[in-house]
Amino acid sequence: MQELTAPIIGINRHRMGTDGVGVTTLVAFHGCPLACRYCLNPQCLRHDGALRSLTPGDLYAEVEIDDLYFVATGGGICFGGGEPLLQSDFIWAFTEIMNPEWNITLETSLNVPLLQLERIARLVHLFYIDVKDLDDDIYRAYTGKSNLQLMDNLRWMAAQSLADRVIIRLPLIPHFNENADRDRSEALLTDMGFHRFDRFDYIVKPFN
Repeated sequence: MQELTAPIIGINRHRMGTDGVGVTTLVAFHGCPLACRYCLNPQCLRHDGALRSLTPGDLYAEVEIDDLYFVATGGGICFGGGEPLLQSDFIWAFTEIMNPEWNITLETSLNVPLLQLERIARLVHLFYIDVKDLDDDIYRAYTGKSNLQLMDNLRWMAAQSLADRVIIRLPLIPHFNENADRDRSEALLTDMGFHRFDRFDYIVKPFN
């Protein structure tokens, strides 16, 4: 049987205050279902963007050096990318061998098949969900894909009483949405049961 591996674009240690509680290590996967116009990590979409391929054991061997920091501060591993839920089997396998005192954070667009979310949802202590905008026309124009899968997954998470583990990112995206759009997204999400929001503005070069 072929050993489970995942393509990695970077591992960033000793992060504080950006990826959840305490000291975290950000593990960024290659690959994403979206093609966002202002992508923060375009390397994750390039055919040659992956720096290397690791097994869960390989990754653990690299990150366990910070076990003391993780345990002392309530930190752990933040999986991002790219889209980490595309690697749900890898994440599940990693949690089987890591120190169970570590916390797992996930930075996700949530625009993946539900089975990939179900696989690890209960293992994740904190989700950062970047919803872009809940208006499907705005979302499609910005990402190149419909948000219907995202919406279904949000409803599933709310029904599973996972809202307390979720921080929703609501960006103001120049040339794509306005504050009124963001307000509508937040109102809809509040009605769904979510209550933790991170509102911020994208700072981008002039749009061509």
